[in-house]
Amino acid sequence: MISSWHPWKIILLGIIMMLISIALPLLMVLHLIRSTFFLNFLAFVLSVSGMLIGFIGMVFYVKLNRR
Repeated sequence: MISSWHPWKIILLGIIMMLISIALPLLMVLHLIRSTFFLNFLAFVLSVSGMLIGFIGMVFYVKLNRR
């Protein structure tokens, strides 16, 4: 499913995941949301998978636009 998307959509998905993974710990430090194991784990997983998905999107972009 994700391989049928345009590369910029995959990169955008990775950026959104990374932004959420930055916002969650910030909100926890400011005590706006309670710090739980699940939220900490979710922030970590979003960070790692967002970086991986963004990198895959860049690889697809280079592959399609290579001359």
